Amino acid sequence: MGNIGLTACDHGAGLWSPVAAAREVAVNAGGPESSSPQARGRELARQGRSLWLVHGTVKAAAAQLMSAHQNLPCLQAFRYAAGLSQDQAAERYNEVTGRQTCLGGTTVNAWESWARKTGGSPPPFSSLLVLAAGYGRGPLGAAEEPLTPADLVADCYERLPPEDQIALRAFSDAHRGQPLAAPPPAPASPQAGSDFTLIVPTAEFGNPQIPVFTLPSTQPGQLLDLGWDVFGHGIERLIRQIKDLGFRLEADICFGINEAGLVMATFLASAQFGRCPIGYLRCVKTSQEITLDPVSFYPQAQVRAPVIVVCDFEVKQADVAGFIARQLRDRYPGAELYFAVFGAMTKNTDLEVGSFDDLTGAGIMRDAGFAAVFIAATMNPPGIEPPLELR
Repeated sequence: MGNIGLTACDHGAGLWSPVAAAREVAVNAGGPESSSPQARGRELARQGRSLWLVHGTVKAAAAQLMSAHQNLPCLQAFRYAAGLSQDQAAERYNEVTGRQTCLGGTTVNAWESWARKTGGSPPPFSSLLVLAAGYGRGPLGAAEEPLTPADLVADCYERLPPEDQIALRAFSDAHRGQPLAAPPPAPASPQAGSDFTLIVPTAEFGNPQIPVFTLPSTQPGQLLDLGWDVFGHGIERLIRQIKDLGFRLEADICFGINEAGLVMATFLASAQFGRCPIGYLRCVKTSQEITLDPVSFYPQAQVRAPVIVVCDFEVKQADVAGFIARQLRDRYPGAELYFAVFGAMTKNTDLEVGSFDDLTGAGIMRDAGFAAVFIAATMNPPGIEPPLELR
């Protein structure tokens, strides 16, 4: 196996720092696009190693690579984030199997060609398992980062053979993002109630089933004050739903409605959308109308018809979602809007609703024309209060 370790010589007489590496990657982000495929591959692998040292995870490094280089598929980005050439990736694969395989770089190339839609063939589910374990070892080959097969094909899942799609879903349901033999996930907040599956409006070829949890109130008729633990649990649930959409959702802008929504948008943009630009919409509601405060902030779209994720803390009876959708479509013509909400109010006392239409704001969300809807939890009137009474 080639030497993929990093020494002081790699970064100039040992004077390397994460900040310097991040700056170097940013400067060179556009360089490889016009080079030969081999030179471009070497440069992207170098960038991947530097980003791994900056962020400490292959997943974060891969996300930043995909954000900087359009049309770079997940399968290839994760290899670069692990700092590997195709031949080195094949060698790592054989190491993971205990040398019971003799995979070559040409096979890795065929899988990545398929991911780029330029020919090749899809990797079988069993090979995705091995690749996830291999890439999780990082550039130095000694890390133990939990990656899953779904991470590697998040942008091309729907093109896998039906049998592998079924295997991938079963694996994801069984392990929920945890590798085999990994420690169990941290327990949910005591405020979180039972889990159930809800069918929601979604994009074409998207997965309409989302896992939702209930937020039962211990004092009916009063606002439920949430702790930071359940707030974080809800955001993690939204991230899980976005990952399970069936294709890789690339957001150009993430908007937060009011302060609680802004906090949600900040977490989602950082954890899921490669630190995309964040917008802020401050709503002013009166008994007659909804308006936007002039302090609202609209980032400049870098593409035509941007993909926008709108984050809100609650959906009740007021048509805030529809009002916001109209405002954003006026400002960003042709935008594709997705909606992520923390808490959705139910029409009846049973929080485990059997249908999306059992939610108070179901009609509002449908009429807004969102490409897909993500919901972390259900709640009863009068609703929930975010930590520190964020508005």
